[in-house]
Amino acid sequence: MPDTPRWRRPTAVPCAIAVLGAVLSGCGGSSGPVTLTVLGASSLTDVMDELGATYQQRLPQVRIRTVYGGSQEMAAKVGDHEPADVLVTADETSMKEAARYLAGRSRIVAHNSLAIAVRPGNPKRLRTPADLARPGLKVVTGGPIVPVGRYAQQLFARAGVTVRTSSQEISARAVLDRVRAREADAGVVYVTDLRSAGVAVGSVPIPTAENVTASYPAAALRGGHVKQAEAFVSWLTSPAARSLFGKYGFAAPAAGG
Repeated sequence: MPDTPRWRRPTAVPCAIAVLGAVLSGCGGSSGPVTLTVLGASSLTDVMDELGATYQQRLPQVRIRTVYGGSQEMAAKVGDHEPADVLVTADETSMKEAARYLAGRSRIVAHNSLAIAVRPGNPKRLRTPADLARPGLKVVTGGPIVPVGRYAQQLFARAGVTVRTSSQEISARAVLDRVRAREADAGVVYVTDLRSAGVAVGSVPIPTAENVTASYPAAALRGGHVKQAEAFVSWLTSPAARSLFGKYGFAAPAAGG
């Protein structure tokens, strides 16, 4: 009489263990958190911080890390192959400089306009862009390769005025800092920058006919988390994102922009 086997070769159990192991190890389509690195123009600092936090609440598995600086500086980082997933600049010229590194077309996510930042109380009694041409006045703008600097030159051309600057800075926030530190009498910045300065600076509005509209394009970059980056860029044009842009003084682009 043959011996009675004391064990039986398992069949279904290993399959169940394999499936469980796949789930626990993240196989079968599951993945851990993704961190998107966003290179953003310095004028976006306040709003992008809140946009990132809001997006993370919506999609906890996606974390937003933002690096700020001048748009030309951010475009240069892309060209230097610095790891990043999204680029948001303060003008389309800077975005075009990084065109070959984009994963898809850029999308305009917001607009801005210019204002003249002055010392508290406006001691020089500046009223219009033409006043910036006064002799002896210390005026600061962005440099010629900086979006806010290019916009300032467009403003001066529209106003028909020649302005001699005492310094040219690498970003709109750097211009604002010069005025805030009382190292300049006036500076051309974005309207949104004045909100972050509070009472530390005064402002002189620019007539609509002379003002310039700044456009902020955003795009996903090659070599990173492209799918998640494109989803984030798309969300930046959503009603929720536009509401946050508006909260910080930005204007929404036209539908389809």
